[in-house]
Amino acid sequence: MQNRESITLVTGATGAQGGGVAHSLLAEGRKVRILTRNAGGAAASALRALGAEVAAGDLADVPALVRAMEGCDSVFGVTNFWEHFGCEIVHGKNIVDAARLSGVSHLVMSTLPSSLALSGGEITVAHLESKAEVEAYARQSGIPSTFVHVAFYFDNFLTFFPPRAGADGVLGFGFPQGETRLAGVAVEDVGPVVAAIFRDRARFLGQVVGIVGEELRGHEYAAVLTRALGREVRYTHIPREAYAAFGFPGAEELAAMFDLNRRFILSREADVILTRTLNPAAQSFERWAAANRDRFATVLAPAA
Repeated sequence: MQNRESITLVTGATGAQGGGVAHSLLAEGRKVRILTRNAGGAAASALRALGAEVAAGDLADVPALVRAMEGCDSVFGVTNFWEHFGCEIVHGKNIVDAARLSGVSHLVMSTLPSSLALSGGEITVAHLESKAEVEAYARQSGIPSTFVHVAFYFDNFLTFFPPRAGADGVLGFGFPQGETRLAGVAVEDVGPVVAAIFRDRARFLGQVVGIVGEELRGHEYAAVLTRALGREVRYTHIPREAYAAFGFPGAEELAAMFDLNRRFILSREADVILTRTLNPAAQSFERWAAANRDRFATVLAPAA
């Protein structure tokens, strides 16, 4: 059980995942310090107003990380492949090194499984491999750690994969997922799970906790969006090679990720059960979509 007088450092707190963790810990009355490159920015200021300490620093700077961890007994670490690409491994290992040097008693690190291990060497997904390498490094370091493997964000349907109108005017989305269920979670539901892990340190030390709100097939996601938006939404399976050929930044990476999911991650039902145990308020996709109708209206306005 975490002492309420202790301090938890949260990295990535001005982003989606880290921000959710910081908000959840603050809501429990815990002391939170956040690390950010932009201490005067709006996101950092909002967390400061809620009671968080704000430390300026960068994941590339181990001494700055050590200073930020001074007096902290626990740390939540998250890195951003899509922002830093090849630097993610360095950043993740820096968090681990700083936590070890600071004598942190519990590091919760957001990582992912190895795509090569899951596929028997058939598929390489760079952002999975980088996070898996950080997880292995943390285990080898001996620092008391727990690892969270967070599913596909429901929120991606508002950003990376919003439904778009086709030539017939019908909304649609597609990726190389086939008919395999895709595990998903509302990003706001991640924080309460991490907070629960910090509360029950002994139970989760050395463990991997998969955070999944629900797993649905592509056409089931489309059916939920149809009900929520009041407009027909269709899902189309797009073969890996065709998706990779779209040519936008990250197309090949995402194509490989979905193909890995389709062929080698057939169910995460056990993760759904544990997530709902640790966060009974975790949302189904139906509930999340209904709650976000207004946001979808803004995203879909150009296609209306």
